[in-house]
Amino acid sequence: MKDDRRWLDEPRNVDRIVYGLYTACALAFLTDLLYTKHAFFDIENVFGFYALYGFVGSVTLVLAAKQLRRVLMRREDFYEQPERTDDDD
Repeated sequence: MKDDRRWLDEPRNVDRIVYGLYTACALAFLTDLLYTKHAFFDIENVFGFYALYGFVGSVTLVLAAKQLRRVLMRREDFYEQPERTDDDD
């Protein structure tokens, strides 16, 4: 039998992707130092404001979705047709 492992099955490769993502986020955060801001509100001049705003917004969406799941979740067989019996006629 042939080994069907893919490159993401290796934990080392997954770690590389995670560290690459951390590096990309840190570089994007640090680029805030390299340009002049023309802010409409004073809070926008805070270093890393947009990165922090995006992070807080994303976390809030995930937590809200977890709570919304409790309200919207249905049984696994919700859309299946009930079986007919002779008594239904």
